[in-house]
Amino acid sequence: MAGKLPDVTDANFQSEVLESQEPVLVDFWAPWCGPCRIVHPILEEMAEERDDVRIVSLNVDDNQQTAARYEVLSIPTLILFKDGEEAKRIVGAQPKRRLEAELDPALAA
Repeated sequence: MAGKLPDVTDANFQSEVLESQEPVLVDFWAPWCGPCRIVHPILEEMAEERDDVRIVSLNVDDNQQTAARYEVLSIPTLILFKDGEEAKRIVGAQPKRRLEAELDPALAA
């Protein structure tokens, strides 16, 4: 499938997300989550269109340590990381326009 988001794990979260030179949006999801399946294609589309943020995906069932560390209690949860710090958190499925409206100010900051 074209546009598949790169997966991050407990093992590579530090290097792939926290140490990234560019902002990274992490999609915390699980295969059984219906709203996650709605958001995923939107994120894939955004990943292809935007060059100001890298979008990755983290399966919370397989990577519970990272999900717990960031207190991800419901999914989908999207967390934008800039310079290794959480810059923005969006919980729940949102339409693309709303996601971009939430993300753009945090990316510009």
